[in-house]
Amino acid sequence: MANINRRQFLSRSSAFGFAASMGALTGISANKAWAANTTGYKAMVCLFLKGGLDHADSVIPYDQSSWQNLSNTRQGLFGAYNASSTSSSRNRANLLKLNPDNASTLGGREYSFPPQMAGLHAMFEGGDLALVGNVGPLLNPVTRAQIENDTANLPARLFSHNDQQSTWMTFASEGARIGWGGRFADAMIAATPGEDATYKAISTSSNDPFLAGNTVRQFRVTSSGAIIPDIIQKEYILGSNAADDNTRARLAEYISRDNLGLTNFFEQDFTAAKSRGFQTAQRLLQARQGGTSITTVFPDTPLGRQLRSVAETINIQQALNTSRQVFYVTKGGFDTHSNQTKDMPNLQQDLSDSLAAFRTAMIEIGHWNDTVLFTASDFGRTVIDNGDGTDHGWGGHHFVLGGPVNGKRLYGSFPGPDTGSSSYMPTRGRLIPSVAVEQYAATIGSWFGLSNSELATALPNLGQFNDSNLGFLNGGSA
Repeated sequence: MANINRRQFLSRSSAFGFAASMGALTGISANKAWAANTTGYKAMVCLFLKGGLDHADSVIPYDQSSWQNLSNTRQGLFGAYNASSTSSSRNRANLLKLNPDNASTLGGREYSFPPQMAGLHAMFEGGDLALVGNVGPLLNPVTRAQIENDTANLPARLFSHNDQQSTWMTFASEGARIGWGGRFADAMIAATPGEDATYKAISTSSNDPFLAGNTVRQFRVTSSGAIIPDIIQKEYILGSNAADDNTRARLAEYISRDNLGLTNFFEQDFTAAKSRGFQTAQRLLQARQGGTSITTVFPDTPLGRQLRSVAETINIQQALNTSRQVFYVTKGGFDTHSNQTKDMPNLQQDLSDSLAAFRTAMIEIGHWNDTVLFTASDFGRTVIDNGDGTDHGWGGHHFVLGGPVNGKRLYGSFPGPDTGSSSYMPTRGRLIPSVAVEQYAATIGSWFGLSNSELATALPNLGQFNDSNLGFLNGGSA
């Protein structure tokens, strides 16, 4: 058995259950200059679309020439959609045309959403949604000629799900442990020493490395609020009479104890972590119970329930004593090698309906203008199909929505489906990213309040790219 020190034990203690998953191991603020701007309240929400979003089946060319070109390139997929039928969701007549304010800069090209994304279409047309085109992991700008000449400096393990998810989150392949969401939260913890660091980084899903920082630890919330042992939370296990209530209270008191007279250091650390985890979960539940309820109806889907949890947590941010929060939400199912014509419309419907409900809820609680939600994904997918599906790509298009968004505009690049052009890798029609994840992240981080120096620390490869602010958010300083 490998040796493990106390720091490693604490960082890995999520294996022991609910304590670590509730953020029980939140560290102490780092001693650094308070450079971040923390005025007001702001929330950034990362929605990670796991599996690899097919950007060309979500942001669909609409001008006749480009739509026909894509149809010719994706004959198998368009055939499976029966796109020539007037009832097909991919028939050009049924697509929802986008009318961006910067249409004059797009060289005559037009774009659209499929009808399943009507909620997102309404947000775009209303100015609450922007599209950022051809984003992906890069070490430095890369050209097709460099790839063909084998002189390109490429990220490790392109096209691998686990590695590219990790690279999007941490800028390194699987095994890296610190994410840029966690680094952003670290900066905010250092800048707000009087606030509770426990609720700065909140996951509604798995403990992926996006929210892991040097000082922050992610706190997990569920549809019911926070993780509490069933024997205490669920009344039916012990019963509902006074004696049962007393037993539950005594169990809660025992779990809350941080000193059980143990002499082993590891036992002491775990006991303290368990105690803090239980106490912080109880505090969140009490804040939820003391707050006003949200009346917006969300889809009863995993994504809808996660986004409702985010909205409910933002709704009590004052009670949680935090002015900055980073959230991490996931939706799976986007690895559409086959059956895409049946799976993708359902995925898009849920995505659109859930995000529309999130917008409504944030307006209801008065925090739409304080919140930015952005998508991420393993990679885009190949423009050349494999029949009724697509394969792993590289660059892809992403959605950014919220009150601070400079919406109804397209940012980055949206190359046409000419796979022989310099925008694509030599094989399979894989987009070569024109926007690095660091640039995408820096634009969000600047709005969030990070200074240029803090962005450079959180995004160490940012200096390899010319633009550190793409302009899709108001109020950035980079």
